[in-house]
Amino acid sequence: MALESLHEPVENLPEQILEERRAISSLMEELEAAHWYGERASCAKDPELKEILEHNRNEELEHAAMLTEWLRRKISAFNEELQTYLNTTAPITQIEDAEEGGGEDQPAGSDGSSLNIGSMKNGG
Repeated sequence: MALESLHEPVENLPEQILEERRAISSLMEELEAAHWYGERASCAKDPELKEILEHNRNEELEHAAMLTEWLRRKISAFNEELQTYLNTTAPITQIEDAEEGGGEDQPAGSDGSSLNIGSMKNGG
């Protein structure tokens, strides 16, 4: 059950934290199921079975996306992180550096200038 993985006594936690745990546990289960279907599809010899397994994988990914959206709506810090990292084209580790100003010890460019990669959001 989702609440078994809590680190604090359930009676001490507000309902929203319990709901978040349910969603997070479900998200993990959906992603795991999607991966299992992907594994099976990659090994299936029968084309029709492969198609069914890929369909099932995609259904699990849909469920994972729905749970991710619910979490995004409920946890503002998660929303902020998703706004930073999703739908970008820059290398993922450079996105954080750009958000934080390139870091203190290491300049963004070799001469301390910008990497000149422009906006990291698509279309922006």
